Amino acid sequence: MRDDWPRVLVVDSEQSAARDAAAIAGGVPSRALMQRAGAAMAGELMLRAPRRLAGGVRVFAGPGNNGGDAWVVARALAATGIAVRVVEAAPPKTPDAIAERALAVPFVTLDGPGSFGTSERSEGVTIDGLLGTGSSGTPRGAIADCVSAINEARTRGALVVAIDLPTGLDATTGEATHAVQADLTFTFGAVKRGHLVTRQACGTIVVLDIGLGAHASRKDGAPPIVDEAWVFRNVPPIAADAHKGTRKKLAIVGGAPGMAGASILAARAAMRSGIGMVRLVVAPESLAVVQAAEPFALAGSWPGDAKSLEREVLSWADGVVIGPGLGRSTESRALVERVLASWQGPVLLDADALNVFDGDADALARAVGQRQVLLTPHPAEFSRLASMKIEQVLSERFGVGAVFAKRLGATVLFKGTPTTISGPNGDRLVSAAGNPVLAAAGSGDILSGIAGTLLTQIGDALTAGAVGAWIHGRAAEIAVLPDKGRAPRSAPRTPRVRGFTLEDVLLALPSCWPRAAPLPRYPVLLELPAVGEGA
Repeated sequence: MRDDWPRVLVVDSEQSAARDAAAIAGGVPSRALMQRAGAAMAGELMLRAPRRLAGGVRVFAGPGNNGGDAWVVARALAATGIAVRVVEAAPPKTPDAIAERALAVPFVTLDGPGSFGTSERSEGVTIDGLLGTGSSGTPRGAIADCVSAINEARTRGALVVAIDLPTGLDATTGEATHAVQADLTFTFGAVKRGHLVTRQACGTIVVLDIGLGAHASRKDGAPPIVDEAWVFRNVPPIAADAHKGTRKKLAIVGGAPGMAGASILAARAAMRSGIGMVRLVVAPESLAVVQAAEPFALAGSWPGDAKSLEREVLSWADGVVIGPGLGRSTESRALVERVLASWQGPVLLDADALNVFDGDADALARAVGQRQVLLTPHPAEFSRLASMKIEQVLSERFGVGAVFAKRLGATVLFKGTPTTISGPNGDRLVSAAGNPVLAAAGSGDILSGIAGTLLTQIGDALTAGAVGAWIHGRAAEIAVLPDKGRAPRSAPRTPRVRGFTLEDVLLALPSCWPRAAPLPRYPVLLELPAVGEGA
């Protein structure tokens, strides 16, 4: 992992526990971590939901250290005069949780696990402190009953806040068969894989600094998650004396008959990402369509010989995108191989440029060669290319891209929730930006235009892929906001995505390029907005 990479990592359950254990072994008392976590959550709640807190708080406390965190939050909120009621799903079992319960009891109202089901009280905030990162499987017994009660409170209008992760959500796999549906999830030091796989259960995710220090960044293979500050540092500025040549030229090869729209979307995304010139290299039948639809781009026909290839691509472009609307014919594969055999600069392969190599990854590896190459498959394309079942691909989404990147000698941007970006040398990044507006045909073409521009300007496929994935997702997030700005921290529910199209994503692109490094706000390390209608 590079020293200048984002500071928050994506961990599984074991890696999360190892960070806590390392901090404790290094001299930080475990109870101090618990107290910092609880105090930080209480402070953030006071900032984000003061009106909800005025309606009272009901805290569900489990038997472990997650329950201990809940007792700390309960005491901290009660100390400010907020009415706090605590439901004990089970007596605390760890020494730290027992001690924090003893401190909190004088300030709160206690409810036993059998009394909450018939309550007609509707506090403004409900806090889930039942089970933490180490739990797995479906909740049972009193814990399961508490999960149902928390979700029922949410249907009555309560703001549901999860400590570490919603109870019933597996921190490693994201499996959730009977889980709390949270509006806001506070987690500590790192973000869990399960948070990113099952975003809809978590609501807004806030990563808090609780004093793990250097142990939060321990080098155990956990990939960093892309954030705004890192994107800002890696987007090259456009100089005052820039011209179309210095902003680079991008050739987009695709646009088979009936599929010219994919190339047009890629071109529009590239131009909204800062490219100087775009040439659309399409099938002869699509030439008139792309010229009419996109007057700001040059256009040419698929090269049929060395002379036309030289004219349309080799002597003109600084970077090449191949695939949007290319088609899967024998002619398409021959075109991909012909361009790759002659063009030695940076190239992005997407969609049909990958589909034509279905089950023939070795041929793709030979075509890739030694240049900077970015592959951008979605799960189905990846499964076909790698000859793997899609279920296996999805279950191994955090590692399978790295294996394939090394095999191909190329950077693999594996689209999905979340998106992983893996370099051939083993470097990995994760992007969690985005929402279901991107779950539409043509979304990948927009990403190709964004990432293709960045690859051409930056020259490094891993950086270009990671920045491009974040920008692509951020544009979708901005598109659905009423004010087209930042989501207010107090927003308890997700914006609607129905009715928004990829045109809205394109229109939002100019607003999503960071103009300055965001100012840090302790103790928040990272914040991810809620996604998914109904969340």
